[in-house]
Amino acid sequence: MAKVILGTTISLDGFINDRNGSVEALYPDLPAWLESEVGRESIQNTGAVVMGRNSYDMAEYPDWYADYEYQVPIFVLTHHVPEKKPQGTDRVTFTFVTDGLESAIRQAKAAAGDKEVNIIGAASIAQQCLKAGLADELDVDIMPVLLCGGLRLFENINAEKFQLERIKVTELPSGRTHLRFRFVR
Repeated sequence: MAKVILGTTISLDGFINDRNGSVEALYPDLPAWLESEVGRESIQNTGAVVMGRNSYDMAEYPDWYADYEYQVPIFVLTHHVPEKKPQGTDRVTFTFVTDGLESAIRQAKAAAGDKEVNIIGAASIAQQCLKAGLADELDVDIMPVLLCGGLRLFENINAEKFQLERIKVTELPSGRTHLRFRFVR
């Protein structure tokens, strides 16, 4: 069965976006990340993606998914299905899930088979996932920038509930540090 990986990039001071909601400062090295061992492993091991509606809406052009690094089924957690839906491709499909995170993860696991389900994006979905104990592992990339405001990933979480076991630490040439942890249950 598919493992669920909660993945995100944060600033050194723990923010997943700046005060204006932008993530630009956290991804100046995206092309290099895609070519790194960490990026290649993530892309190769991912069988489905779960993302929030805000992450989906952040796309800058209508056919962004054609170039998206994860060419897999994408499950978008939302309260309202958009009127205009992307066509997708033979590898990228979109399912808009309105009945909660557990449903989105269940559907993504079925689509992923024995590959990983990668949860991407918003602090809200990450926090829901952590509170419900739905993630098996946590991938955190830390960029050496200070945002001094924005959304924090680990806000409003009962820290005593979580025990983590470090699996991997990788420093990338861009200054990004990749950390992978297993949730100990």
